[in-house]
Amino acid sequence: MSKEKFITLKSTVVPLPGENIDTDQIIPARFLKATTREGFGDNLFCDWRYDNNRQPIKDFVLNQNEYSGKILVAGKNFGCGSSREHAAWAIYDFGFRVVVSSFFADIFKNNALNNGLLPVVVSDDFLKKLFQAVQQNPKTEVTVDLVNQTIGFDQVREEFEINEYKKTCMANGYDDIDYLLSLNKAVREFDLAHAGY
Repeated sequence: MSKEKFITLKSTVVPLPGENIDTDQIIPARFLKATTREGFGDNLFCDWRYDNNRQPIKDFVLNQNEYSGKILVAGKNFGCGSSREHAAWAIYDFGFRVVVSSFFADIFKNNALNNGLLPVVVSDDFLKKLFQAVQQNPKTEVTVDLVNQTIGFDQVREEFEINEYKKTCMANGYDDIDYLLSLNKAVREFDLAHAGY
């Protein structure tokens, strides 16, 4: 399923500094019954967002009005635990387009890229400075430039790595099937040019 194209994004951020946030905390297993990707955002971090009566827990960052935006900034080792793709679905469905951390679990990272969610790996120092900046000023804006593979805020800037194929898919809003279909014309031209060999 194709997603919106991602070139650059400038946004305020939602800080979630805890480390080792696993996929069961991102989207608890009891919500994995649906087979479509929509609606999972309602239960993102459900056990942290709501009490037993489904009332918002005021101290949790997603329930605090001063923090908003399309970028989630998380502590080290984000997305560890089980390999559920629903974790990426929930984050995307909630409205995030980028997750920033100093380390992602490999399966979560791949699931994110496959679903239009950009995982940006930064240094521990950059992550620390970003958390500090957002704590001091919740209106701090972060710019993520996929083409140049940079992320920055205020006067702090850093480059990040991304697989070239996944970069192409993100920039064009492709999933794997969309990417193959995009090659259709080139394949036909190749076939015609090499007919009879």
